[in-house]
Amino acid sequence: MLTWAIIALVIALIAGALGFTGVAAAAGSVAKILFGLFLAIAIILFLLSLFAVA
Repeated sequence: MLTWAIIALVIALIAGALGFTGVAAAAGSVAKILFGLFLAIAIILFLLSLFAVA
């Protein structure tokens, strides 16, 4: 489960880097949405692995 949290965090960081540097307006807005989505998934998966739910 921790592996999935790390993968989601890496995807969130990549999406954030693309979205917050102003590559393109359309790609930026999509990347910002993906950043928020995968950051939330990373946090949830990290907490689940921390409490050993899975």
